[in-house]
Amino acid sequence: MLEGFDDVGSLTAAPWIYVAVGLSVLLDVFLPVLPSGVLVITAATAAAAGSGAATGRVPDDVPDILALTLCAATASVLGDLVAYRLARRGGTRLNHAIARSRRLKSAQERLGAALARGGGALVVLARFAPAGRSVVSLGAGATHRSARDFLPWSALAGLTWAIYSVALGYLGAQWLGPTWVATAVSVGALFAAGAAATYVVRRRPA
Repeated sequence: MLEGFDDVGSLTAAPWIYVAVGLSVLLDVFLPVLPSGVLVITAATAAAAGSGAATGRVPDDVPDILALTLCAATASVLGDLVAYRLARRGGTRLNHAIARSRRLKSAQERLGAALARGGGALVVLARFAPAGRSVVSLGAGATHRSARDFLPWSALAGLTWAIYSVALGYLGAQWLGPTWVATAVSVGALFAAGAAATYVVRRRPA
């Protein structure tokens, strides 16, 4: 089952894959162009390939699904917290920058309305939207939203995103085989979720 996927497995050998995933997810709140989701899916696909080895024994260098999920979720929350704290300290300058962008200003207002109502579904949805995590985390800090209002939803968003991304890679490999095709299909599903989340966030009334 691992045949034809050795090149992917060599790129996702533990424990370095956890370091790569953690850094990528942590930093993509500042650099949304980082392919953190693609990296998580690729690692999960390799994990599925290893768990399905003919010997029935999972190789030591194959990523562990649970560890991969927790790594991605934890890095997501830590990245959100760092962005939140930095924006909270430099809120005035960031607010001026956001005010110059109609789209960012609208997103910030929607975030404020959602958190003020005590609901954070927008925070979870934004985690899937391109650059949505950045807008939410920086916006929450710049507007001095309470950490007690923001961080629990950030944790739920990070965990939901991590579970979804890992499940895509793992189940895609189970259904289509541990190949680049399975990875591509899973990445496409992740992008589709991002497009859907963007549409819903834009349609939600402030």
